[in-house]
Amino acid sequence: MGKCCKRNGRLLCMCLLPCMMTGHLLIYILVSIFVTISYSPPKITIHYIAPGISANSSAFASHPLGPFWNLRLEDSALWNQLQHAWDRQHNPILRGNTTGILRNPKAQILSDIEDECLSDCMSHKCSVPRMQDLNSLPDQMKAFIKSMHCREYPLLINQPGMCRRNNSSFGLDSPMLIMAIKSQVGNFENRQAIRETWGHSGLVKGASSKKGGLVRTVFLLGRQDSSTGPHPDLKNLLELENQKYGDILQWDFRDTFFNLTLKDLVFWHWLQEYCPTANFVFKGDDDVFVRTDALLDYLHKQWEEHNLWRAYTNETNMDLFVGDLINNAMPNREPSTKYYIPERFYKGAYPPYAGGGGVVYSGSLALRLKEVSERVRLFPIDDVYLGMCLHRLGLSPIHHPGFLTFDLPETDRGNPCAYKSVLLVHRRSPKEMLTLWKQLQNLPGQC
Repeated sequence: MGKCCKRNGRLLCMCLLPCMMTGHLLIYILVSIFVTISYSPPKITIHYIAPGISANSSAFASHPLGPFWNLRLEDSALWNQLQHAWDRQHNPILRGNTTGILRNPKAQILSDIEDECLSDCMSHKCSVPRMQDLNSLPDQMKAFIKSMHCREYPLLINQPGMCRRNNSSFGLDSPMLIMAIKSQVGNFENRQAIRETWGHSGLVKGASSKKGGLVRTVFLLGRQDSSTGPHPDLKNLLELENQKYGDILQWDFRDTFFNLTLKDLVFWHWLQEYCPTANFVFKGDDDVFVRTDALLDYLHKQWEEHNLWRAYTNETNMDLFVGDLINNAMPNREPSTKYYIPERFYKGAYPPYAGGGGVVYSGSLALRLKEVSERVRLFPIDDVYLGMCLHRLGLSPIHHPGFLTFDLPETDRGNPCAYKSVLLVHRRSPKEMLTLWKQLQNLPGQC
């Protein structure tokens, strides 16, 4: 009798097991269908549209659905074509297969154009890549396209001893921070206000600590752009300024808005040759105000954390890049703005980047940016180009709320205590810099 019960129970289990498994499977399928039906993808918020007019304008492109760095060749966008050709050339898998690359007629045409351009950059007789309706573009866009293959320009004014000058008297081998300020020949007043306030070269104390550090300031200039109209000859005045302060770096290219990207490239070359051991680099415009003492406090903290991390990982490179982070940005398609990027030139989203008023990054990363920039096509918006180079390195800028590239609320701008957590504000005139500098002295005691 007992054996019979066991036999019947085993038989019952064998019969019920498939039913139970089928039931579980049906429940799983029903739950999966319910989740799929009820799921809605997260809404992508458009944080920013590259500077111009209101985001409600129909002149802007729709939000791109694909990633920024897309190898798919966009036949109608010049930058995408050129970058695609370089991506193939620098691809380690395809590098040995030169015949495969040359079979692509567009890549071969672009390669031939580049060879001609690179051999004739300085004479400005460079053949222009074929682009439909090129003459219908604004003058600054046409000028950029004609010279976008040119990357090396001679130095007109150099400071080869900038990072060695008087360093030994401070007992230091290299600067803690080198401040590279993008300026123009005629902006004498801006440069002088910076020298007298936040851009003073020498030993600078921290805001809340006594560490501080050695700061060196250089101003990055091109030559006056004759295409914008007649300008007074300021060459002699610039030479006198340089003789007195020794902080001017000038290269032989036209100083235009779309050539600001060139200032990053040529500065990285200069840094590698003359100041490769600088711990940090600040890159900014000559109309920003920086709380240098507070910035040094922040950088010391980052440096200490990096050293602790290095003790565990033996990682020597410090990949720090900090600023006002901008995500989900789209090209400005409004022809009347200086930021206008036509769809015929560039298609797609911009990578994450930091607002160009001012950013800070580690010296080791600056040298890596210099290397990777040789594989990223020049782009006319300098802060976007930095984002492109970072993206190619697999990095993204770190957002810091103290970088106010769009300024404080108007009601707070005259209140010194409102600057307590600020590292940078944009914009300030020379007079405003001097006034704000005096107001911020002894800031902790006031607030």
